[in-house]
Amino acid sequence: MALNSVNTNSGALVALQNLQNTNAELATVQSRINTGKKVNSAKDNGAIWAIAQGQRSEISAMNAVKDSLDRGSSAIDVGLAAGESVSDLLVQLKEKALAATDKSLSTASRKALNEDFKAIRDQITTVVNNASFNGVNMIKDATTSAAFKALSNTSGTTIDVKAQNLALGGANVTVTAAMTIGTSTLATTALAAVNASIDNVSSALARLGTGAKSLDTHRAFVGKLSDALENGVGNLVDADLAKESARLQSLQTKQQLGVQALSIANQSTSILLGLFR
Repeated sequence: MALNSVNTNSGALVALQNLQNTNAELATVQSRINTGKKVNSAKDNGAIWAIAQGQRSEISAMNAVKDSLDRGSSAIDVGLAAGESVSDLLVQLKEKALAATDKSLSTASRKALNEDFKAIRDQITTVVNNASFNGVNMIKDATTSAAFKALSNTSGTTIDVKAQNLALGGANVTVTAAMTIGTSTLATTALAAVNASIDNVSSALARLGTGAKSLDTHRAFVGKLSDALENGVGNLVDADLAKESARLQSLQTKQQLGVQALSIANQSTSILLGLFR
């Protein structure tokens, strides 16, 4: 037989414990709905939070990788555009040099051709000098080791795209800054240099284009990888809001019933007053 006492109300204690548990669950559900996350801090689930935090750092680092690849692609695209202009100018130089090999040209005509040749020749230097993006010029550096080193992953490994020297008198453009076509002999020499330069520049641009394609391909991969990591973190920590909403309704009903149960349990001791009447 249960003890009737005004000092200890077992029913009220049980009702209070159940109500406190319901309130705790309700607070958890409300937090998930407010933040959209089932694991919002290490207190919620230390192991999952640590894993998610590590992946967040990877995602953040991936942004730096994408920025580096973007800079590399932009620098190479500028170099390719300028390189194509250099190739077009060399085609024009070939026309002038070939015309100047004609020994029957008048002095005035040869002089006009020579002036055109020199103007186009000097324009190559202008194009090469202005082919910079963010301080990087992929067609001017004469060193054999010059390259754009774009980050390929978060550990610092790089994808190297070698620069191509398209400056006058360089490895690919054998036309020099002082070359002229003032005589048929000079024109013949210039024509040979221009022909070799056209072939060399085409090969150099092909190599540069291959490098640009490799950066674009890797940039697409990094974007997909970053998206996959974000989805993975979401799977770990995001709350199912439809499920939590349904649970919220259930807990709110349970909370109201708990309050009523506690009220009933608290009233049980007042029944003892009837025994003293």
